Amino acid sequence: MHLKVGVPKEIKPLEGRVGLTPPAAAELMRRGAHVAVQQGAGDASGYPDDAYLAVGTQVLPDADTLYEWAQLVVKVKEPVGEEIDRLRREHLLFCYLHLAANPELTRRLCGIGLTAIAFETVMDEGRLPILVPMSEIAGRIAVQVGAHLLHTPQGGKGILLGGLPSVGRGNVVVLGAGSAGGAAVRAAAALGANVTVFDRNPRQLERMYRIAPNITALVPTDTVMAEAVIGADLLIGAVLLPGAATPRLVSRAQVAQMQPGSVIADIAVDQGGCIETTRPTTYDAPTYVDEGVQHFCVTNMPGAVPRSATQALTAAMLPYLLTLLDPDWRADVRLAGAINVEKGAIVHPALRG
Repeated sequence: MHLKVGVPKEIKPLEGRVGLTPPAAAELMRRGAHVAVQQGAGDASGYPDDAYLAVGTQVLPDADTLYEWAQLVVKVKEPVGEEIDRLRREHLLFCYLHLAANPELTRRLCGIGLTAIAFETVMDEGRLPILVPMSEIAGRIAVQVGAHLLHTPQGGKGILLGGLPSVGRGNVVVLGAGSAGGAAVRAAAALGANVTVFDRNPRQLERMYRIAPNITALVPTDTVMAEAVIGADLLIGAVLLPGAATPRLVSRAQVAQMQPGSVIADIAVDQGGCIETTRPTTYDAPTYVDEGVQHFCVTNMPGAVPRSATQALTAAMLPYLLTLLDPDWRADVRLAGAINVEKGAIVHPALRG
């Protein structure tokens, strides 16, 4: 049996990524799959329909046709709006889901009864290989956007993060030293800012400390972290508990003590956020002000660089997708352990808690 792999066009605001590049689609077909993409799905990533047709991929005219045709649906972001209504019990869904922060979507998917595997819960030798490249992109974007939001025309306090001779450097505080946090630390340090990163893992702290002399790496005790947060020009949340809701590490009272015009970028917003004032936004309206502090909490930060992000995502995801072509894919513990919901039940342990 040749599995039908369908790639719909993403409909989340300004989400330009696509589930498969044309070369990846060609590889799936070489392994015996039938592949179809929705018309225009790859346009924003620089992959027009002709690029898919050139490798033998079908191009279907609309989402209804695509979902009706597909058995395995490969997306980037979680299904939203009418996408959910198009899903059927027979579908196998493979995408980012972040269900810990979205109980309503969890309920809907359970009601449909399909099998859903989340990119962010695929674990391979202690790593999250499909999440890592997007986390690294999000970490860099958080610093780039945060530095821009600190400019006065954007409502910021009017500082240059790297400082100048005779001018103090800006203060960047990063919560978490994983893939996203580490990328943010490196980007902020390269700009010349004073960077303080908090993590409970001594090995991660040592790795951060060795990147550059303008980085301070600390264990997050309440008093020390609160002092750093209050003095931050740019605060970046980058805490991750695989598949689970993110703990709130910064209180509203602490945010209220930050200087007006400071900036918060919470990369952890997909899993609920690690700052009490965090709430999800989209690129249609990416920022808001709370307690005098600008917040950038877009749930699909890598969607702003779809060409780069699509290539990185496909490279990380393709080996696991190829495994899903095998009828016995459940024998692969990496994929079986990444099932979030199936046959109306919540399967992943992190979602049951």
